Amino acid sequence: MIDTKPYNTGSHYQTLMKITLIIVLFMATLQLHLTAQSFEYTKPSWWIGAAAGANLNFNRGSTQELNAEFTSPVAFHNGFGAGLFLAPLVEYQAPGSMFGFGFQAGYDSRKGKFDQVITPCDCPADLSTKLSYITVEPSLKFAPFKSNFYLFGGPRIAFLIDNSFTYKLGINPAYPDQLPNPDVKGDLSNTNKTLLSMQIGAGYDIPMCSQNHQIQSMISPFVSFQPYFGQSPRSIETWNLTTVRVGAAIKFGRGKKIPLPAIILMEDPVFKFTIISPENIPVSRRVRETFPVLNYVYFDGESTEISDRYVLLNKNQVKDFKEDQLEVFKPKKLSGRSDREMVVYYNVLNILGDRMQKEPSSDIILVGSSIKGIDHGKLMASSVKEYLVNIFALNPSRISIEGRDKPKIPSEQPGGTLELDLLREGDQRVSIESNSPALLMEFQSGKEMLLRPIQINSIQEAPLDSYVSFNVEGATQAFTSWNIEIKDSKGKIQSFGPYHKDLVTIPGKTILGERPEGDFVVTMKGIREDGKIVSQSNKVHMVLWKPDENEQGIRYSVIYEFNESKAISIYEKYLTEVVAKKIPVGAKVIIHGHTDAIGEEANNQKLSLARALDVKTILSASQALEGRNDVIFEAMGMGEDDTFAPFGNKFPEERAYNRTVIIDIIPNKER
Repeated sequence: MIDTKPYNTGSHYQTLMKITLIIVLFMATLQLHLTAQSFEYTKPSWWIGAAAGANLNFNRGSTQELNAEFTSPVAFHNGFGAGLFLAPLVEYQAPGSMFGFGFQAGYDSRKGKFDQVITPCDCPADLSTKLSYITVEPSLKFAPFKSNFYLFGGPRIAFLIDNSFTYKLGINPAYPDQLPNPDVKGDLSNTNKTLLSMQIGAGYDIPMCSQNHQIQSMISPFVSFQPYFGQSPRSIETWNLTTVRVGAAIKFGRGKKIPLPAIILMEDPVFKFTIISPENIPVSRRVRETFPVLNYVYFDGESTEISDRYVLLNKNQVKDFKEDQLEVFKPKKLSGRSDREMVVYYNVLNILGDRMQKEPSSDIILVGSSIKGIDHGKLMASSVKEYLVNIFALNPSRISIEGRDKPKIPSEQPGGTLELDLLREGDQRVSIESNSPALLMEFQSGKEMLLRPIQINSIQEAPLDSYVSFNVEGATQAFTSWNIEIKDSKGKIQSFGPYHKDLVTIPGKTILGERPEGDFVVTMKGIREDGKIVSQSNKVHMVLWKPDENEQGIRYSVIYEFNESKAISIYEKYLTEVVAKKIPVGAKVIIHGHTDAIGEEANNQKLSLARALDVKTILSASQALEGRNDVIFEAMGMGEDDTFAPFGNKFPEERAYNRTVIIDIIPNKER
């Protein structure tokens, strides 16, 4: 006999809803009662609460024999439905741990509706099912990086409490006056009373109060996936269920009181704020710069052709090429802050070809390094060799080529994960190696040394000793950071910072603009650890530095490989025998270290200072050996600071030249 009575499933979960609401109201009342507490508490380990959500149920497979009394004329295939999920829960997760577990048990509706089918009488037929379970779901939790985001997974054990169905047979559209067929209602036969399946999911805990409350609460949106494994509702036919559950849980926990720390009254920090603004008397300084010629030719991406950033001559231009007149042969796409120096570098192949013509006994090795492999690296090296042979008429036997997948001193280190694109750009290159002293820097030897530098004469831009210095002595101990505000006579304010070191220098032109001079009020604002701001103001008169055409300074540079500071040892004899001997009596030597923009700013700051101090140690020791103490040395690290970087950071050659220590030698009469 077929049961056609209305089937009420509400009574199966109304009791659970009432219990859950009682728990939520009780905990919320307790929460409100304790909101006046001013103590701080630990994050609870145990949480209780309730979860609610919607089960999105996907019917797959087929069913036709609904029970012993009724079989549909045709089989139903696939379908969809949404049902309620409601369950109390308990969770445990020790504060500071990534792992925990949870347990929830409650009402779980898997109701759904199959896709409509057409029976042999051309009548539409619909089948809806109301499967309901009491579900038991233990789970393990994992919170990556100890964050509020978590993953969970575990088994699901479901006990059947409702397996009713409703079958509706419509009328043939060709006979609209036909009497409607009565609905067929009943219970599905051969249903599995217990199901064992699984679920995986993710959620996010959102605290609803601070840790000033003993009873803490949070709401946790979640989503879980319960695949069809073990979710076949019946022991016959092929029908199975896959469910996606979307919902949220509200949870309450009780924290332990944290003893209040002893109140420590912080005294105002001890510091001294001074400003040094040079007189900047217009004494223009010409600079004779010894500029290093980097022995690398960088290639673009996977290309084996020489980049059009480099100056490439034709055979007719070779006779007119001169190292001291490089401005005649400028690159097409000049880039970087210092055009003069980049003109030198972008002529590196022409400089090399010209020197090899003048030194017939010299030879070189071109080592192409490519991430695409040894053969690709050889093709890159071959393009450089072809240029030198065809344009400068060099004997091919004087130029050897090699291929590598990485340079001998690579930028990309094992285990590196950050800024890999920039590092790999720097490793896609052809290195120029030689054992011929005539091609290399003075007092240098070995195939990996730089080429002999170029002498450049020019008018120097504002030197470092003309910059305005702001010194907050003791800032690193007194403040977490500090900044400055500079107000001119018209009330316009410029802000700089934050800074994390004692001494900061800013070009006068940055502050003055086009004004020749001006009066300013400078306010230093330091932030203490407790958040309090300490300020101090000083007045200062600034004068814009201007060059003239009289005196001449001297500049040298030392270039480092990526991330190195101790490599200065290979330049020791050069610094001692060449640079130190050019320092006149009573001169000032300003040594400033720089880095490229790859890596962390704080690490680059330390690295640049270490490089500058290495150079200072060698030069000052050389002076001491000669019994001289008349030279003033100043060493400073500029890090990757964009204001002071000698070049840009767009191309690998610019980044390579930024890994440098610059040595400015200023004659005494300029000071």
